[in-house]
Amino acid sequence: MKDPRISRLADILIHHSCRLQRGDRVVIEAFDLPDPQLVCRLVELAAECGAVPHVIWKNNAVLRSLYRTATVESMRLAGQSEAELMKQATAYIGIRGTANSDELSDVPSEKMELYTEHWWQPVHIHIRVPDTRWVVLRYPTPSMAQAAHQSTEQFEDFFFDVCTADYETMARDLKPLVARMEAADQVRITAPGTDLTFSIRGIPAVACAGECNIPDGECFTAPVRDSVQGTIRFNTPSRYQGVVFRDIEFELHNGRIERATCSGDAARLNRILDTDDGARYVGEWSLGTNNRILHPMLDTLFDEKIGGSFHFTPGNAYDEADNGNRSRVHWDLVLIQRPECGGGDIWFDGELIRRDGRFIPDDLQALNAGLPG
Repeated sequence: MKDPRISRLADILIHHSCRLQRGDRVVIEAFDLPDPQLVCRLVELAAECGAVPHVIWKNNAVLRSLYRTATVESMRLAGQSEAELMKQATAYIGIRGTANSDELSDVPSEKMELYTEHWWQPVHIHIRVPDTRWVVLRYPTPSMAQAAHQSTEQFEDFFFDVCTADYETMARDLKPLVARMEAADQVRITAPGTDLTFSIRGIPAVACAGECNIPDGECFTAPVRDSVQGTIRFNTPSRYQGVVFRDIEFELHNGRIERATCSGDAARLNRILDTDDGARYVGEWSLGTNNRILHPMLDTLFDEKIGGSFHFTPGNAYDEADNGNRSRVHWDLVLIQRPECGGGDIWFDGELIRRDGRFIPDDLQALNAGLPG
């Protein structure tokens, strides 16, 4: 039986996110989807628009074998093959499901770095991101439901409710926050274990409302690269290259992460930060504003949008909000500031902007809609 929620989601991806038109060439890349229903509907809608769809269907168990046996030559071969395809695309839709969210946890970090450098980065950072209209999303699976501590049916209801939001209203509500961020110079953030200051002067702010991520709901910029001073303790677990990190803490001086600790494999954490010179600097700072998402589930696309949160990102800066930092790493780490998570404040040039996850100024009140308390 066809699920009408899938048709609604496909319509958003084709018409809102990718804005497909006649003659567009769209690459649809799917990972570990339990069934082809969404991909089939995307192909049908793309064809109805007069676009040309191309499907890549991937399996994470196969990818694990490729990554574990990775060499420079094997990763370059895969990267060059997909790069040639991506050069022909005008749009891209990436859908990730997973049968086992820990499938890549035993891939050595040095092998994942080969994949990042020679396959993922040449295809996605150098071609897809700057040269296509792209959107990425997850697909609801029992593994994701388990990570969210929900039944499969409950998680599916949550997933489709969040992912088929009213993105036009979301974009409108974010405009005052964009204006305030672009007018600000000094930012101060406090929370348990956290006292950070940095400048965002002269760096654009970008509202995100379903164009590139599904679900969405954030407003990002970047700190002036050398301006970050202080300490931060993240209270949200994060999965990176198949490994879960918890209780990450950074101490930063003149923008650089000089000390990094976590509960668990701190040596692996520091190896990631030593990937290249830019990995110990911050390339993005973003406020999460999707109040339908309240609890972390070890999936960055959801966790970074959590209402009352922000994420702070070691590594590469985006072109749209560029502080000049370049790295093969881009790791969104989340701190939730709602009261039940410890609370916290955000200040712009001495004005209190958000306290305990709720925006304070009158022009930002729409962003509190649906937030508990």
